[in-house]
Amino acid sequence: MNIPPVEQLLRELIALPSVNPAFVSPGHPHAGEQKVAEFIATTAKQAGLEVELQSVVEDRANVLVRLTPQGQIKRRIILAPHMDTVPCADDKQLTPEFKDGKLFGRGACDTKGSIAVYLQTMLDLAKAERRPRETEIVLAALVDEENAQGGSRVLGGSGFKADLAIVGEPTKLRVVTAHKGDLWLRIQTRGKAAHGSRPDLGRNAILEMAKVVQLLETTYAKKLKEKKHPLLGHATINVGSIWGGNQPNIVPDQCEITADRRTLPGETEKRVMQEIRELLNHHKLRADLLDFKGIESPPLETKEDDEIVKYLMTEARQHQPAGVDFFCDAAILAQAGIPSVVFGPGDIAQAHTADEWILVRQLGTAASILRRFFDRQP
Repeated sequence: MNIPPVEQLLRELIALPSVNPAFVSPGHPHAGEQKVAEFIATTAKQAGLEVELQSVVEDRANVLVRLTPQGQIKRRIILAPHMDTVPCADDKQLTPEFKDGKLFGRGACDTKGSIAVYLQTMLDLAKAERRPRETEIVLAALVDEENAQGGSRVLGGSGFKADLAIVGEPTKLRVVTAHKGDLWLRIQTRGKAAHGSRPDLGRNAILEMAKVVQLLETTYAKKLKEKKHPLLGHATINVGSIWGGNQPNIVPDQCEITADRRTLPGETEKRVMQEIRELLNHHKLRADLLDFKGIESPPLETKEDDEIVKYLMTEARQHQPAGVDFFCDAAILAQAGIPSVVFGPGDIAQAHTADEWILVRQLGTAASILRRFFDRQP
């Protein structure tokens, strides 16, 4: 069977485990992005491309692959997929399988499909007779997107400048100019312990938390629907976990929940925290509110009338910009001063699933879109 080069790249990438170390035990054989990083670096060097490793934490580095223009650099565009994945449902996900036009395997759409497309685009441009005269193209394969976005935070914090970052995520080949932010909250209620036979002598922290959950999932959730973003819709709140108490015959003196609050452009995490505190106080509920992540994960909103963004949308045959609910590296790079959009093959609905897959035809289409886009660059 004649396998297209971009599909072959993806098959090889899927076979290389790159699970984010935050999700597995220390020393796990699938942990870390090193094997994928080495594959990208070796493949790029063999094509004559410049390669630089940017250390993020010990044994984890971003891979920067540069295609230098024929003349003076007047524009820089970054292609920024991430190398890490969530854990495999089983080891079979490390063996790529083709069926009914789909390629199955961990990371197929999130985001080794984007890596394959971006890397193949760089390889094709490296051997092309014509390449941009004044535009430097940099493939920045990033670590740690699935956990704390360490790779994009280091790249953005290094002073690296660019005119546009195209961040690889499964968008079904749509150019995405906006996505929601992600604030994780920890809420704690405290009561007074007492013997289970005399609950009147205690104060039940779980009962107090039940009122908090009810308030967030009804009154607060309804309020969030009142304000809508043209591309993203309304903000959301989801209580994701709860625990408290020790045993049935003790009145629980503590309870804790975690919640996911998706934010819209214009909202700040500080203001959202204050908003929830005021709501709890208004309803006379005693609870401590904490930022669970401890790092900012802001929303993204990039102007669609930017000249370079318009070029990409034109080549993608897209007349209107798109928005997505999920958070990714794009907002981190944008916060560092790099205008960013999200674009890649695959559907986010298949990401993180036990049978993750990508439509193979989207790989070729994505590569063609990018090649036409770069042909338009000075």
